[in-house]
Order: sequence, then C-alpha cells, then structure tokens
Amino acid sequence: MTKLIVFDCDGTLIDSQHVIASAMTEAFTEQGLAVPHRSRLLRYVGLSLPEAMSALVHTADADLVAKLVASYKNAFWNQRTLPNSSAPMYAGARETIESLQAQPDVLLGLATGKSRRGVDRFIEHENFDGVFVTIQTADNAPSKPHPGMLHQAMAETGAHPDDTVMIGDTSFDMEMARSAHVRAIGVTWGYHRAEEMMRAGAHDIVHDFGGLLEHLSPVRNAAVA
Repeated sequence: MTKLIVFDCDGTLIDSQHVIASAMTEAFTEQGLAVPHRSRLLRYVGLSLPEAMSALVHTADADLVAKLVASYKNAFWNQRTLPNSSAPMYAGARETIESLQAQPDVLLGLATGKSRRGVDRFIEHENFDGVFVTIQTADNAPSKPHPGMLHQAMAETGAHPDDTVMIGDTSFDMEMARSAHVRAIGVTWGYHRAEEMMRAGAHDIVHDFGGLLEHLSPVRNAAVA
C-alpha cells in the first residue's frame, strides 16, 4: 500500500527562523508598529501570512494586514539576496528525504504556510525537483489548521487518510492532521513545544530525524482516531 508522507517546511525541514524574524521586524518597523518579541513572532510561523499578521497585531483591519504582508514579503526577499542570509536544512533532513524517496511505496508531499514562490526557491536551492509529488501552499489552500491542504494532497495523489502522515513542528500542523484524520507526528526542533503539539493531537513526538525514520519505517499509521 502506497504511503503519503507530507512535511511542513519552515521549522521542520529548514531552519529559517533568523530570516523570518528579521523580515518580520522590518515589516513592523516600516508600518510604524511596535515589534513583537522574537518568540511571539516565531510562534505564528506555519500560518498563512495574513493569518499570522492578524494574530500578531490583534486586528481584523484588512488594510493594515495587507500592508504588513507586503512589507514582510519585500523584506524577506531582499534579505534572501544578502550574502550572509541563509535558511539551511536541519541536520538529517536531506538524508531522511532521500531515504524515504528511495522507497517505492512512498510518496512525499509538502504542506506549508510559505508562498509557492518560496517553496519553489527551496526546491531549486536544494535540488529537490521532482521529489515532492504534491505541494500545498498558502497560495492555493486555506491557512492551517484548516485541513484543506491535506485534503488536496490526498486528492492529488489518491492517498487514503489511513495511509497518510503529516509531519510538522507546530500545533497548527497537528490540528490540521487531526482534522483531516491522518496521522500527526510532531518534531521538537521547530517552533512549538512538545506539550503543545501533544495537546493539539499529535500521535507521536520525535526529537531528531533518526527517530522520525524509525517511526516511518515501516510507516506507522494504525487506528488514526
């Protein structure tokens, strides 16, 4: 039976916290707003940009949110062109992806709050062209924790919820997985604590990519509640 394994991106595969925090700081400063504490800025990584900005400023003011989003996107892309700017993959991430891709009964996907442009840049930079057979982004699906990304990923690949796994670092990922009735695996090197992910419904928590491979070989996905 073919398994669909869907990864979050920021905080799960790549360590982009410094670029994100810096771009957020620039966006808030440009709009004349007090910059939230770094830990609060990073807490909403994984949501779509409009959802994250709305949460950070506690407002439904669409105009202000749109300005913050535009400022962030501009700052983010400007920073990614700087020589000392980087968002490296976490140790063990590449080897894990390559190991899973080599399994004939496994399909890989992405479900992320990043834009498609950001995902395409990541794929190009890491030479992952053709690795992920389904890519769901904030451009074509509702923001996490809505299950739309996973529903679309399963529809595109023909996967059944019982044969699908979502791997992420936030409670948003775990809630999305639960809502889509797929197995939820939380990783602890990202932005939310293990306890938060467990409260959000994580079936398993892993602390490194070696531990993740143990959970996925063979893919464990029995009795998703």
